[in-house]
Amino acid sequence: MESNAETGDKVPAEATAAQKREERLRRFRELHLKRNEARKLNHQEVVEEDKRLKLPANWEAKKARMEWELQENEKKRECAARGEDYDRVKLLEISAEDAERWERKKKKKNPDPGFSGYAEAQLRQYQRLTKQIKPDMESYEKQREEYGDDFHPTSNSLIHGTHVPSKEGIDRMVEDVERQIEKRSKYSRRRAYNDDADIDYINERNAKFNKKAERFYGKYTAEIKQNLERGTAV
Repeated sequence: MESNAETGDKVPAEATAAQKREERLRRFRELHLKRNEARKLNHQEVVEEDKRLKLPANWEAKKARMEWELQENEKKRECAARGEDYDRVKLLEISAEDAERWERKKKKKNPDPGFSGYAEAQLRQYQRLTKQIKPDMESYEKQREEYGDDFHPTSNSLIHGTHVPSKEGIDRMVEDVERQIEKRSKYSRRRAYNDDADIDYINERNAKFNKKAERFYGKYTAEIKQNLERGTAV
């Protein structure tokens, strides 16, 4: 009876120890799985970071641009399938605040990058002049009715040299030419010669050098120059 009692006391103790050992092993396996999972995720992050470092510096901007172009092309196809004008639909999606902000930015931007060549300057001048043109639709409709089919001439049309400009058109042309001449005269880089100015140079190159020296050091040497002119320099 005593041995049974002793055996009965030992069995629960051994079962408790086995349960604790099994619990520790289970926790150990969970930690082992978590460590492997963390190692795998870390390796994936290292590989992704290496890929990003090998990409060009502006890859994100290029990617955003390509995604935007894909979206635009998709919208164009949808509008074409519905028979709608894409530009018109796009304008309807722009809010008044965005349109006003873009208009302000457009006005602030300086479209003239400066002189880079005579061809570019001529193109800018042409674009500037065409923007100033205000079409006379009444005169346009009158001429179209007058000429009929010859308003859009072909190789068989004989209207060349028959157009006589109106007095208002000639006045506008003269006014525009005078305005261009006046504006061009203000852009001239030639400096007027002053006969009353002191001659402190021996040639044109020396005159330019003296002007540069005066511009940079004139305020420091003004008193010395005055003393030399009065003869009171020490």
